Amino acid sequence: MPVSQSMKTRDGRFAYEAAGDPHLPALVFLHGIGGAARAWRGQLETFGGRYRAMAWDMPGYGGSAPLATINISSLADALQDFLRQTGATKPVLVGHSIGGMIVQQWLVKYPRVAGAVVLAQTSPAFGKADGDWQKSFVDARLGPLDRGETLASLAPTLVRELVGDNPDANGVAIARDCMANIPEASYRASMLALLGFDQRNALKDIKIPTLLLSGSKDKNAPAPMMAKMATYIPQAGYVELEGAGHLVNLERPQAFNAALDQFLKTIEVAA
Repeated sequence: MPVSQSMKTRDGRFAYEAAGDPHLPALVFLHGIGGAARAWRGQLETFGGRYRAMAWDMPGYGGSAPLATINISSLADALQDFLRQTGATKPVLVGHSIGGMIVQQWLVKYPRVAGAVVLAQTSPAFGKADGDWQKSFVDARLGPLDRGETLASLAPTLVRELVGDNPDANGVAIARDCMANIPEASYRASMLALLGFDQRNALKDIKIPTLLLSGSKDKNAPAPMMAKMATYIPQAGYVELEGAGHLVNLERPQAFNAALDQFLKTIEVAA
């Protein structure tokens, strides 16, 4: 089993972890607002045998430089730059939460680049920027920081609220560590980047193999919403993992890997 290595792109802007031969097809993982590249190590080592498996630190996270302006569109452009620098042609992209939103925006801007995508526990829209629910969602997460808490102090509670039934203990520890070490400015900027995101009308234009993956106990990207989302994408499959919350790859790594593996095998057969 290949071991993941920490790396940087040629220009030093992007830090990432990778496993597998650079000449293999690219499988690229994008973490959520509370994550980091290292949250995907289990997947990198599982799939690095037949893919060049890579996970970036989103701009402003880990060793990646922040962007001057943070929104989903600028993050999609950053993703394209990352793919270009790492030589990832016709990649399979796996986007979790905000990572899945970035993938959706990227597909609109660069529709002919990907070979397939996995949208894991994400949404096609966050809704209007001035909506009451949207403001409440963001305020609930940024309010404690405004009152003097830190992400390190909040991490145990935040992660506990994200996971579902009987999560993997090691995965929970990784999630807490990732959350605790996010620069506060990056966390704030990523939360605000959600406001106004809406790609619902673009779902019908996703013309590549797509897997939508949900957790039945996910409160942030509810399973019924994701199941409906799948009906608008022409080549979409849908998998719901019973009892899982919002951090499936860490909570239920074996189930997540099995669902991803099955999807990848259908692509490999088709190719």
